[in-house]
Amino acid sequence: MPRISAATIGEHRAQTRDRILQAVSRLSRVQGIDAISMTDVAGEAGITRTVLYNYFPDKAALLLAFTERVTRYFIDSYERELPAGASPADRLRAFVRLQLAGLLAHPHPGAADLSAALGPDAYQRLAEHVAPMQRILVEILENGIEAGDFRALDVNATARMILAVIGAERVPLISGDVTVETAGELVSEFVLRALGSD
Repeated sequence: MPRISAATIGEHRAQTRDRILQAVSRLSRVQGIDAISMTDVAGEAGITRTVLYNYFPDKAALLLAFTERVTRYFIDSYERELPAGASPADRLRAFVRLQLAGLLAHPHPGAADLSAALGPDAYQRLAEHVAPMQRILVEILENGIEAGDFRALDVNATARMILAVIGAERVPLISGDVTVETAGELVSEFVLRALGSD
């Protein structure tokens, strides 16, 4: 087990937690989140399984923490990369591109597979952690409708459909059949046409 190198126990715990989540990130790129075991994570983080279980009691808790971190990273990236005064269409393109980049950076199984692996309660908590991303998308759609750029009968349903279209590129991206740039152009064009955007 690594020695305590931080100034306080709290800092040491924060560093260890960060090291664990970085290990999940690295492993997700190599073998996918669904195939990662707690033993894999402990080994990659350079800690014992006992220490890992002191931070995360099971794989569901670990994936929830990892998802929360990825969601925060997405939101920060979206806010940082989006130019002030961008049109709704440009905001939508940025959203799609960052979502696709996230799918490639942190490969994970589809919703049905995750639900089966985690169980309905953990999956529901996981869905709540990614809700902020859907709220960003809903806001983009609402702004586009107000500006007269988009048409949608039901904004929340439309947001879910857009996320499903983005998710449909998960396997081609991970397998290397398409790049983030190519998939981003395809998905953005498809979605913008569906929204009636010029």
